[in-house]
Amino acid sequence: MESKKDLRIRSKVISEGVNRVPNRSMLRAVGFTDEDFKKPMIGVASTWSEVTPCNVHIDRLAREAKNGAKNNGGSPLIFNTITVSDGIAMGHEGMFYSLPSREIIADSIETVTNAERLDGVVAIGGCDKTTPGCLIALGRMNIPSVYIYGGTIQPGKLNGKDIDIVSSFEAVGQYQAGNINDEELHQVECHACPGAGACGGMYTANTMASAVEALGMSIPGSSSTPAVNDYKEQECRQAGEMVVELLEKGIYPRDIMTKKAFENAITVVMALGGSTNAFLHLTAMAHSAGVDVTLEDFEVIRQRVPYIADMKPSGKYVMQDLYEAGGVPAVMKLLLEHDLLHGDCLTVTGKTVAENLADAPSLKEGQKVIHPIDDPIKPIGSLVLLKGNLAPEGAVAKMSGQKISSFEGPARVYDSEAEAAEAIEANEIKEGDVLVIRNVGPKGGPGMPEMLSITAMIVGKGLNGKVALLTDGRFSGGSHGFVIGHIAPEAFVGGPIGLLQNGDMVKIDSNTQQINFDVSEEEIENRKQKWQQPEPKFKSGILAKYARLVSSSAKGAVTDLELD
Repeated sequence: MESKKDLRIRSKVISEGVNRVPNRSMLRAVGFTDEDFKKPMIGVASTWSEVTPCNVHIDRLAREAKNGAKNNGGSPLIFNTITVSDGIAMGHEGMFYSLPSREIIADSIETVTNAERLDGVVAIGGCDKTTPGCLIALGRMNIPSVYIYGGTIQPGKLNGKDIDIVSSFEAVGQYQAGNINDEELHQVECHACPGAGACGGMYTANTMASAVEALGMSIPGSSSTPAVNDYKEQECRQAGEMVVELLEKGIYPRDIMTKKAFENAITVVMALGGSTNAFLHLTAMAHSAGVDVTLEDFEVIRQRVPYIADMKPSGKYVMQDLYEAGGVPAVMKLLLEHDLLHGDCLTVTGKTVAENLADAPSLKEGQKVIHPIDDPIKPIGSLVLLKGNLAPEGAVAKMSGQKISSFEGPARVYDSEAEAAEAIEANEIKEGDVLVIRNVGPKGGPGMPEMLSITAMIVGKGLNGKVALLTDGRFSGGSHGFVIGHIAPEAFVGGPIGLLQNGDMVKIDSNTQQINFDVSEEEIENRKQKWQQPEPKFKSGILAKYARLVSSSAKGAVTDLELD
């Protein structure tokens, strides 16, 4: 690890090093002047892409961040990294690449920044994996940095009602069940996504943006500003200005990304009823910053933080509604007033959380998105850590929209999402069943694919809350129902979920936080002796490399764990 003093003069390797003339010649070709070599070099890491509405506008935002850095005394340069559209990748083999893309994003930002010896970074993300990917890189590099979220999409409108991308997935299930016709399905498709921005509910993109704001690594309020709001461009200019100020003040990501700051991030996720993916991403982000965050930390915080946000997928409202109600700062102010946040944590503004929130407006009178702390939707958080003989390392359940807290039924076991989808479509899954999809974990998937298509089919078939779904894969932030994911150890490495057989009775209880299958220890041991590891699905390429390196979901599915 370079010292802070060394980090503050990284770009002088380019401007004053032994290779000064050729280095400077190349930078002159992209527009640098004599004056630019006297200033800190600021990278603007853009996740712009036309493959998803989440990121389609980020090229414009990156230019605004560049302007901000330039106007405040920096010499900025824009560079790009990738994005994967989870919504487009959903339901087929493309989803294997989604979680690995998080590591590619992190690795590429680290690579460019360190290779070019940049002094600071503004990172701009949109779709699900771009936010944690950017933060993993910023935590690793530990040079002055600011993250900016591209913003949420506006809700679509159909027949006078708000709809979104999850409406499209659920409409497929309704169509398969014969509840809507071709034209009605087509109308949902055409109206669900009206323009730029990330999926609108408290799904993974908005969950992680909110968490990063609570962490202190983004401008207050920026996580809830909609993508099409003109103020989003101003936020990006501010971020460019701010990173130069952080460099001058000597404030680094690891000064901000502390254990208490991660506790603030988890608190906001629990209060908002965020995505189960927050377990994976916050754990991985903490690892990158050298902070020890475990699944048990989530559970400790869940027990003291009420669930107060009536937001999709379990509730009524979307991020645009939260923005109009006061945004994430108003929610954080409410939590701070009830001693649920650490107010003394440092942020990218150079001020503490408490100082940032002192002048922030409270939630608007009459708003219905956020419930009072003393009249919550649920008295404790809805993202539940489960353990038992089926998940010794843990599993995650999202109980925000559930009226039941336990489920018991016979296992219906499938070794791929495609097999399970065929079974649902053929009406083979009945009320009372426990649908199990295994060998789809980080190594077995590989890439731990999301199951939004499956959960949407279950909802569309009218089985929401009538069947349980277990997997060593994961769920989209848009998934809802009695679903349990991240089961660890995963089936591919010999985890108990790989030993399940059709008809085994499975019991899940979110009150006791237990997940077990009713098989004797002797029989479990007998099955272990007969178990054989499946052949890897990929023998070469990025997915093969990822499967070899990736850790358990209980440790954030990081790929550099063994390098500690």
